Amino acid sequence: MNITVIGSHLCPDTLLALCKLREAGIDVDFKNLSASLPDLKAYLSVRESDPLYEAVRKNGGIGIPCFVFEDGRRTLNLDEVLSVH
Repeated sequence: MNITVIGSHLCPDTLLALCKLREAGIDVDFKNLSASLPDLKAYLSVRESDPLYEAVRKNGGIGIPCFVFEDGRRTLNLDEVLSVH
């Protein structure tokens, strides 16, 4: 299984998630929003329109890390990703 992780190397939650995914043997494609303006722009477009982020937007959060499954489904829940593996 391959998971795309959208986050930042400056975010402790993102770093923890990356470690746990690697420990579980899950292949990770990391989109580092702090290092790539095109990735940040694409992420913000999704974040502003996807209902998944409704609570995040309401509470002024960023919504990272975000996990994208191979089928395009998104979640903000690391345990959900680990349970599928």
